[in-house]
Amino acid sequence: MTDAGFDEWLDAVDDGEGYYLRCPEGHGSLPPRHVCPHCGAPDLDRTPLPATGTIATYTVCYVGGPEFEAETPYATAIAEFGDVRLTGVVRGVDPEDVQVGAPVEARVGTNRETGDDHLTLRTR
Repeated sequence: MTDAGFDEWLDAVDDGEGYYLRCPEGHGSLPPRHVCPHCGAPDLDRTPLPATGTIATYTVCYVGGPEFEAETPYATAIAEFGDVRLTGVVRGVDPEDVQVGAPVEARVGTNRETGDDHLTLRTR
């Protein structure tokens, strides 16, 4: 199963050309979108995703769902990248060592169980 808008966005992130959508009012959102979720503006421009974000919050998962069971424990975080927040599995650091405020880069990873691509946050 594919999600054309999201898969296109993941491909852009994987190619180092990540972006977000910005309306004339300055609100940022992630694709796929046809209108701004904050104000309803229909004019959305692709804006380059900042190269680095910072972890705003995280949780360590010790019991994962079937797709992530082989990867436990792992940390999932929400990171701020300018006007948008991204959620992903944190890579490059032990889950117990993840910290709020740590710098991360948006990357694409592949789930070992399903082979599906997903967003990861790679520590710097």
